[in-house]
Amino acid sequence: MTETVHVPLGDRAYDVRIGGGLLARAGAEIAPLLARPRMAILTDETVAGLHLPVLEASLAAEGIASSALALPAGEATKGWPEFSRAVEWLLAEQIERRDIVIALGGGVVGDLGGFAAAVMRRGVRFVQIPTSLLAQVDSSVGGKTGINSPRGKNLIGAFHQPSLVLADIDVLDTLAPRDFLAGYGEVVKYGLLGDAAFFEWLEEQGPALAAGDKVARTRAVRRSVEMKAEIVVRDETEQGDRALLNLGHTFCHALEAATGYSDRLLHGEGVAVGCALAFELSARMGLCSQEDPSRVRAHLRQMGMKTDLADIPGDLPDAEGLLALMAQDKKVIDGRLRFVLVKGIGKAFVAKDVPGETAQGVLQDALRNRP
Repeated sequence: MTETVHVPLGDRAYDVRIGGGLLARAGAEIAPLLARPRMAILTDETVAGLHLPVLEASLAAEGIASSALALPAGEATKGWPEFSRAVEWLLAEQIERRDIVIALGGGVVGDLGGFAAAVMRRGVRFVQIPTSLLAQVDSSVGGKTGINSPRGKNLIGAFHQPSLVLADIDVLDTLAPRDFLAGYGEVVKYGLLGDAAFFEWLEEQGPALAAGDKVARTRAVRRSVEMKAEIVVRDETEQGDRALLNLGHTFCHALEAATGYSDRLLHGEGVAVGCALAFELSARMGLCSQEDPSRVRAHLRQMGMKTDLADIPGDLPDAEGLLALMAQDKKVIDGRLRFVLVKGIGKAFVAKDVPGETAQGVLQDALRNRP
């Protein structure tokens, strides 16, 4: 059974389709959107080996011609060199403004492919087919596209909404356990920022979800997408409420930069660690109970996830160095860091005046616990 979440953004509105078997039906789902039976697919080498033939066969069954470019897998792809390669390839393929580009892959391909579609010929349409849990619940919805700079995460990009999102639950079966759990870090985030009942459900159903329960996975993806869509509709370009989606991300992005956007720390792992640190910072400021950070960490540990700086292998900068990396975050306004903090589980808000010494103290204590 396929479920649909509609994202009502006027002439930029679109549907997010969630369910099993969607990749094999992609041609039929996309065909009504096409001006001509021609598409270009951006993917990565790992995803291409697993899922590209099914997508190509689905398009061909509807009489849609397609070509594909497979980029190297990994966060390092999300930079200028591979972005330029993707844009030049799309131009060489003579993709026109009325055509559609498919981004088939995880968050890296979705962000880079969406940004390529946004700037090529001043904007062409694109369809997201997210193949990771993280991409299905977060990066494929909302229109944030972009690439990384050596100075920080996602500092180069544009808002460009997709025309359709196809979240096939079945493709999650091909994820390595670590990659699935990294995506789960974003799922947990939604409960922590705005739905305590959803977090309680995850405490109960998280193990079944990780073990492959399709009903649980569908519910988790749908609720995450619903929450993101509600916030995006209120604040499409992150002038206010949309910043709530960055719970844990101020810490996370600094840690990703510190680890060189490598497999030392996957994005969703950084989100999980960042959420734990955001709860710790909130507790130290007297905003939530001391029990809340412990409860968050207990659930993350139950799921076998990273929860602390001690879980990140290799060297890290000191607390001052991590704060300096945070200063490059997109959420900095007038030189002041903004953190998403909490007044309890499910009660997030944007804090604009967090004392630097308090944040530094949280980091110093977390670093002391490293081996």
